[in-house]
Amino acid sequence: MRRIILQELSHIHPFNEPARDLRVHNVPLWLWQRDVLNPYVTEEREYPDWKIAQRLEGDEQVERLVHRDNLFFNKALIDEFMARARAGRKPVRIAFRKDDLTIVEHIRPLTRSFFEQDNLLLADMWYLPQGISQNLVAQPLVIETEPREVGYYHVPPYMASVTGDLVYQLPRKAFVCLESWVHLFVIDILFGVFAQGKDIEDKVDSDWRYRLKILFKALVEQKQVLDCSELVKVGQNVNIDPSAVIHGLTTIGNNVTIGPGVVIDNCIIGNNVNVSQGCQLMLSVVSDGCFLPFRASLFMTTLMENSMVAQNTCLQLCVVGRDSFIGAGSTFTDFNVLPAPLRAFGAKGLEETNMFVLGGCVGHHCRLSSGLVIYPARTIESDVVLLASEERRYITNNICYEDSDHHALKLKYPYPRLYPRREEQPE
Repeated sequence: MRRIILQELSHIHPFNEPARDLRVHNVPLWLWQRDVLNPYVTEEREYPDWKIAQRLEGDEQVERLVHRDNLFFNKALIDEFMARARAGRKPVRIAFRKDDLTIVEHIRPLTRSFFEQDNLLLADMWYLPQGISQNLVAQPLVIETEPREVGYYHVPPYMASVTGDLVYQLPRKAFVCLESWVHLFVIDILFGVFAQGKDIEDKVDSDWRYRLKILFKALVEQKQVLDCSELVKVGQNVNIDPSAVIHGLTTIGNNVTIGPGVVIDNCIIGNNVNVSQGCQLMLSVVSDGCFLPFRASLFMTTLMENSMVAQNTCLQLCVVGRDSFIGAGSTFTDFNVLPAPLRAFGAKGLEETNMFVLGGCVGHHCRLSSGLVIYPARTIESDVVLLASEERRYITNNICYEDSDHHALKLKYPYPRLYPRREEQPE
């Protein structure tokens, strides 16, 4: 089958980079797509848009899968889509019901590319068995994401008007149009480590053979059940201090050092990562080459490659780009004590996120000094330098490149701009 990739050239704020180049689950999105589709695809071609694809592909009768390059999907979704599409041997387009709880709660906010048809939302993925021009007659193929309600936060009644347990809708079949930094949080955390952990819980509850397998491995390895090698996958040349606690569904890459007193619960740790003593990581993704000095804490947070979070800094429900530094003692808040809707940057600017708890986002190649306090859902654009001062210690607004403190230090501190906005890039 031939895979046709349609380019989405718009950039994701605050990274100033196309979605396909951003990391999901510690690999670039384009590589994730290729790996998931590998069992079905024999060749692939890439085009800027439909018009050019139709002109160059012509009327060749070849089975095709066409999709835009800013889509995230997991194996379970693709397996069902391909099985049902091939069984019908008719041109189809992937679709979801408007009342699908996963779509309603986590995908539709901040997404502009769904096409509405009756009670369905159609996305940019097609199966065309007999030619690319069949996209005009493709019928919706509805996929159920199979959401499961999972609680994640309890808000005391004295803190806000919205009280009680807040919940996520975690799908078995994940699909996201990556159009906002919030979608990266959804992909990596909600539909990634959180949903995968829930998958294991469901499998343990429903499959007694799998439950016995985990228990047997724990007995043989003389470990607690959640620490056994069936759940904790460790790569080569990994140095783990005996006092570290690692459990849940966790993957650790190669050449990793984990210091004394570290606690890691249900995370993805990439290659060449250094986690120093006393760090706490829960439901997070730490990409290749990252460094966490002592007592840094991540909760439901993504770090892209080669970034560093200094000591005594806490990030909750955040996304941090590549090659960024966050100074010691900084705090990313994630909840408005006084009730107010959380909004974040999407394709149309600031939009409602449908989330009551959400941290901030730091772009690529940023330098943040120690002692900053970042308010919920705020963004810091790529290539920004922020120096804490009496005037600007509390970050209450989104910070763009023009607000960077390094401009005033230009003669003393030349700081290259590596990620200009799309409209500022040379032709």
